[in-house]
Amino acid sequence: MTAADILRLDLPALTAAVLACATCGLLGSFLVLRRESLLGDALSHAVLPGIIGGFALTGARAGLPMLAGALVAALAATALITLVRRAARIESGAATGAVFTTFFALGLVLMEVTGARSVDLDLDCVLFGQLETIVWLEATGWSSLLDPAALATLPRQLHLLAGVALVVVLTVALLWRPLHLLCFDPDYAAAIGLPARRLELVLNLLIAAAAVAAFEAVGSILVVAMLVCPAAVLRLLTDDYRRQVLGGALLGGALGAVGYALAGPVPAMLGSGVALNAAGVIGTLGGVLVAAAALLRPRGPRVAAG
Repeated sequence: MTAADILRLDLPALTAAVLACATCGLLGSFLVLRRESLLGDALSHAVLPGIIGGFALTGARAGLPMLAGALVAALAATALITLVRRAARIESGAATGAVFTTFFALGLVLMEVTGARSVDLDLDCVLFGQLETIVWLEATGWSSLLDPAALATLPRQLHLLAGVALVVVLTVALLWRPLHLLCFDPDYAAAIGLPARRLELVLNLLIAAAAVAAFEAVGSILVVAMLVCPAAVLRLLTDDYRRQVLGGALLGGALGAVGYALAGPVPAMLGSGVALNAAGVIGTLGGVLVAAAALLRPRGPRVAAG
């Protein structure tokens, strides 16, 4: 395989997998620490009507309109979950499940009536992603990595994933201490005047942005897996906040890289004519690591550390 082949076929997909999984791994720690992992599942599915709405308004799979639609859908789902919980007086998990299934079903209906299938925006794309189709045909060699004109032709999925990843990293860095308090001592956070509801809203919007940026590349199923698995592994192995959050991001990125390598390039190098679905391999590795961490976790009492 030549350098041009690697740059055209493997590097874009590998980069997309790492960016998507690392971003979800970073955000997943906050969900796991707050025992709200189901919320990640809910938001990754509830954004579908917004994604389809963004397509319907533009007639194309443009990143920013679909991202804006997803954020609107996430806000609506968050507000509706709160309303259902209070009006029906049911626990949070039941309200979350009811709302996200309704939003996802609405998204599937909109997918049919708006003609989204005509641009390959279908159920397989939403659920399983199209990681293997992310290619950089304009790359000619290693020099393309330093060529601004060539870099401008990188797949649009990479631009969106990189932009969302940058926003997530900067936001988490700016809110590092408030998010720490919100996760470990929400009562104290409220007592000292931290805007807990606003922080929760920011987290929800970041999760929605990560979901819509990643759904086309890796699919919503892998988004859910990466929001839970890396964070769950670290939670089983450490009580340190910094190790939990940063480790979740690093482990997510590593799973993306290793899973992609095992799915396509490695079988090809071994002479196999059959490649595996990269998103499926990454998700499977995540589940295996959670099981391994459960077996290897420290026994006895553990003291949380900042």
